[in-house]
Amino acid sequence: MSSVEHELYSEDLHPIDIVETLAEHHEWDFDRVADDQIAMAIEGSWRTYSVTLAWSSHDESLRLICAFDMDPPEASLPRLFELLERANDKCWSGCFTRWPSQQMMAFRYSLNLAGGATASAAQISDMVGNAIVSCERFFPAFQMVCWGDESPDAALEIAMTEAYGRA
Repeated sequence: MSSVEHELYSEDLHPIDIVETLAEHHEWDFDRVADDQIAMAIEGSWRTYSVTLAWSSHDESLRLICAFDMDPPEASLPRLFELLERANDKCWSGCFTRWPSQQMMAFRYSLNLAGGATASAAQISDMVGNAIVSCERFFPAFQMVCWGDESPDAALEIAMTEAYGRA
């Protein structure tokens, strides 16, 4: 059990309190928007991602949105939609969506905690980490399809190839 997990080991903690402690631990910029919501800025290799987690007591779920700016040219949209469909097929935890009115892409995931279940610090940390990894993996593919005139197949192949070593 890590020190953060040990510090957060309590069934009485609100999920957003756990997220806030994780944000402090990782030194992420954050804003506690409301009792049930937190917004963070997490630096990736390609860009800074806007990550929001919100607790919904109505359906007992912790919802995550990891968003980044993307306003592709109209002509590239069919290729982008094809790539989104294929990328979502590769993501087992969460999915990508495009928000045209905000000129953004978003990765969404929800952790169901029905029946009084509680989330651990490890689960929430994993949730945030997986969102960032997914965005980092597919961001270059989205760029290649929208501005590089690459095919969705070629962009997906590059996104799914594991990099080894360092340049």
